[in-house]
Amino acid sequence: MASLMLGEGEKMLILHGVEDDMRNDGRTRRKYRPMELETNVVSHANGSARLRLANTDILVGIKTEIDCPFPETPNLGKIEFFVDCSANATPAFEGRGGEDLAMEISNSLACAYNSFPLDQLCITKGEQCWKLYADILILECGGNLYDAVSIAVKAALSSTEVPKVVGTVLDGGTVDLVLSDDPFDCQKLDVRRAPLLVTLCKIGDFCVVDPTAEEEMCSVASMVVSVLENGTVSSSFKCGAGSLHSETVKEALKIGKEVGQSLNQELEEILLEEQNLGPKRELFGFLK
Repeated sequence: MASLMLGEGEKMLILHGVEDDMRNDGRTRRKYRPMELETNVVSHANGSARLRLANTDILVGIKTEIDCPFPETPNLGKIEFFVDCSANATPAFEGRGGEDLAMEISNSLACAYNSFPLDQLCITKGEQCWKLYADILILECGGNLYDAVSIAVKAALSSTEVPKVVGTVLDGGTVDLVLSDDPFDCQKLDVRRAPLLVTLCKIGDFCVVDPTAEEEMCSVASMVVSVLENGTVSSSFKCGAGSLHSETVKEALKIGKEVGQSLNQELEEILLEEQNLGPKRELFGFLK
């Protein structure tokens, strides 16, 4: 993803480190890099979050609007993902270089969120529902974009406040929507079934999680697994030009399930801790 040039000696160093379960930065094959996560950083959005995973920097904003549900799912709301790869993130994104990657990430999120309970966005069955727009901006690319984006999206959804609206069907089939007079009368979304993406990067004979940009250069194929809080795998796909053996796929799914379940639990604990701080919590935004 990032424009890097690695020599053969550097690639061998990374390969041998993965084989010895001691990567260049001291991590084991199943360990993530330190993260910095903050919610409610965009004042004009219904929900937002900023995640910094080493050199990967992601900003997500959630906006809501009232829409009509799809005819085949009259009791469900809608959610759409839009990804923008900033040209400042990496030289590879200059011009239209990031469009294909942005489309891949948005499609993978749409597929993973098939298990998200959209019924909580229904206002009036078959008539009105809430539609969520998740705008994702990649500010800097330092590897492992899929995981970082999914974590930031889930954090932004957890901070999203949806205004309370009551819909009633009048004579003639028209729907009358009544919005609460209190601007603070909102409801939070249940994000327990929001999935996280876990990338398993195949380097040599082993799979590693949270690959750096340098490690991604040493891999020809990766497996991305979407995991729910209870460990259920909701979707998976391969990225990269290479192929994966069936045994490697099984091992990647097993590792992804374990790592994803643990990551979900840790993220929810952190989000709950931040929420309990209330308005007293210190805001950093982009000043940190």
